[in-house]
Amino acid sequence: MAEEELFDQQELFEHFRFTADPGQSLLRIDKFLSDRLENRSRTRIQNAANAGNILVNNFPVKPNYKVKPGDIIQVLLPTPPREIELIPENIPLNIVYEDDDVLVVNKEPGMVVHPAYGNYTGTLVNALMWHFKDLPLFSTGESRPGLVHRLDKNTSGILVIAKNEFALNRLSRQFFERTTDRRYNALIWGVPNPLEGTITGNVGRSIKDRKVMQVFKDESEGKTAITHYKVLENLGYISLIECKLETGRTHQIRVHLSHIKHPLFNDEEYGGDQILKGTTFTKYQQFIRNCFKILPRQALHAKSLAFDHPVTKKRLFFDSNLPDDMAQVIEKWRKYTSGRETVE
Repeated sequence: MAEEELFDQQELFEHFRFTADPGQSLLRIDKFLSDRLENRSRTRIQNAANAGNILVNNFPVKPNYKVKPGDIIQVLLPTPPREIELIPENIPLNIVYEDDDVLVVNKEPGMVVHPAYGNYTGTLVNALMWHFKDLPLFSTGESRPGLVHRLDKNTSGILVIAKNEFALNRLSRQFFERTTDRRYNALIWGVPNPLEGTITGNVGRSIKDRKVMQVFKDESEGKTAITHYKVLENLGYISLIECKLETGRTHQIRVHLSHIKHPLFNDEEYGGDQILKGTTFTKYQQFIRNCFKILPRQALHAKSLAFDHPVTKKRLFFDSNLPDDMAQVIEKWRKYTSGRETVE
């Protein structure tokens, strides 16, 4: 093979290396690796080979390559092993439900769900690695073991985690087919008109700032996103609403509500950390600042989740109370709008 055909490994990192035994019989490499890589399906191995990420004697091979005695086999991935190596951490979890197949937790605000740039420790996944250190799914080296959906760092609420490969596939299919029922409570600026409705608009990475999302007018851009909402309580300058997700795009509720000019209360990434409704009186502005201090995040809580159990197929429903920070701010607004509170 010509020198220029050598595989460029500069942007890939070795995660696994095997040397075939001297007595190794001819065997397809996808079968060879599926026998040695726990919890990695043959399909996933085939996809890695087709992407050029499986090397034999320093050359990329296809899934049908026959392993021969003495072959040196490498499995490469685009991230350094250290970056996706999961460190088990004894972090307390608010467990709502657990059986042999699933775990349901009520995530605290401020907890990152999975390790990523800038957050390699202290995440929900780090906690799961400790909690499930004896389960095969959590010893595979995957960066997001068991996760079928996620919540933003500063969003609290109900989250389901799969405890094995079978449950992971069954739950993932439900989220893909939109047969789950996810409902959120949110505090938003203003009162939407109508009081109950549907927000549609393709969501994708912002052209101006890749850290946030935007709604695209052109349907050829972004991904389809549908959010149903209804006002639960009119609190004057803000509203408590329920949102039902039909799709699950990154920041979907936050960007959709900002798009209709009703951003989440104190959502700094989508404009909700400004005083958008109300008077210019100093006392009112101080009242808002006090609310921001109590609730130093976007006012969004994943209140409930329904799904079919991956094994029993029984419909399960989990509900949660609003976290203290949101509950306190709602109560302050109730008192303020009823005139029973003197703004400090």
